[in-house]
Amino acid sequence: APSPTTAVPYMSVKCIDVRKNHHKTKWLMPWGPNHCEKLKDFDEAVSKQIEANDIVFAVHIPLPSKEMSPWFQFMLFIMQLDIAFKMDNDLKENAEITLDVSLAYRDDMFDDWEEIAHAIEIRKLKCTFGSPKTLESEGRHYDCDFLPFMEIGSVAHKYYLINIRLPVNERKGINVGIGEIKDIRLVGIHQNGGFTKVWFAMKTFLTPSILIIMVWYWRRITLMTRAPVLLEKVIFALGISMTFINIPVEWFSIGFDWTWMLLFGDIRQGIFYAMLLSFWIIFCGEHMMDQNERNRLSGYWKQVGPIAVGSFCLFIFDMCERGVQLKNPFYSIWTTEVGTELAMAFIIVAGICLCLYFLFLCFMVFQVFRNISGKQSSLPAMSKARRLHYEGLIFRFKFLMLITLACAAMTVIFFIVSQVTEGHWKWGDITIQVNSAFFTGIYGMWNLYVFALMFLYAPSHKNYGEDQSNG
Repeated sequence: APSPTTAVPYMSVKCIDVRKNHHKTKWLMPWGPNHCEKLKDFDEAVSKQIEANDIVFAVHIPLPSKEMSPWFQFMLFIMQLDIAFKMDNDLKENAEITLDVSLAYRDDMFDDWEEIAHAIEIRKLKCTFGSPKTLESEGRHYDCDFLPFMEIGSVAHKYYLINIRLPVNERKGINVGIGEIKDIRLVGIHQNGGFTKVWFAMKTFLTPSILIIMVWYWRRITLMTRAPVLLEKVIFALGISMTFINIPVEWFSIGFDWTWMLLFGDIRQGIFYAMLLSFWIIFCGEHMMDQNERNRLSGYWKQVGPIAVGSFCLFIFDMCERGVQLKNPFYSIWTTEVGTELAMAFIIVAGICLCLYFLFLCFMVFQVFRNISGKQSSLPAMSKARRLHYEGLIFRFKFLMLITLACAAMTVIFFIVSQVTEGHWKWGDITIQVNSAFFTGIYGMWNLYVFALMFLYAPSHKNYGEDQSNG
């Protein structure tokens, strides 16, 4: 598959929007048949006596002679400001920039633009200046961090238009002391259509395979004369959560404008993570052969509790970011002090829970292996059927434990890397190129793991003769 996402740089065009000879439409196009009246730079605006309030930065998505496609799945935009140093117009400490932004779409080059969203957003400027602030340095640019700008959860239309105004009001102190802005650049990130097709194909292929093994597995359990044990129920629940992730509802996003698909995808993945982590704890606990509190979910509340708290924190955090973006795509939790602190708090709490969980899991695995090696010494004294039963259990457990540890390590790496790549644009850190092999590989690994669990832990229908009753 091609790489998962593509980043496209856009340069905004400065349009004049003077109310006296007002345009037929309030939307200003940067190019094309009815494009706006353009400015080269702000010096030209000064000479023509055009005020800052009459300048609109226009960006058309995509670039000329291209069109967007529903296969792109989402659009994420990052803003970068080119700010020059001027002695008489310096950038203040903790400066804030106020943006009056509008987003519109159309599906035909000759249709009218339809508004999707309009908002007034405030972003904090984090800029550094490498040279001393003297007359010689005038005109040099500040080094500014990327600003989160916009995120949309579906690409249902062919053409999009962004109009950005920087309203100036000296009395209220709006957009004062933000330095001399030369240009506004945007970086648009969307999923590659080729990757989307591979992803959909994988989901469509894997859904029936997990469903079939689930039906087979549950049939095996119902054939038994006894009630299903806790471990069997948990494996079945894990199968259900895997199927929930697998079902390719994304096919509908090609025909419908469902902006909530990103949020829905996050919730599905969250449920699976929580189920997988709970399963690993119960899986180890049920193999501690000398434990009294076995086969009851209530015996695991101390271990499953932190997982539930961590999952709930991440769910609240996601609702605060992506939930609000359904109404206002320009919203970002990272733009305000309180929002950033809250977001970081949620992520840190979830991170601490994950670390505690991992340490506890390692401790449990160590205990189980110690238990099992003690049991192995008493195997030769057992009756044949019982010995076979225990040898089978021990082999299956050791085999699955190795796979589980590999799976856990890969899942943790995947979780951290995907958070860093998402956060990279928000925090302006190092970039990590995650290729499709990693995404498809992890996803395939989860499916194989769940498949193997059901296959190896389905109760045996074989009868070992009269010897069985002793065990």
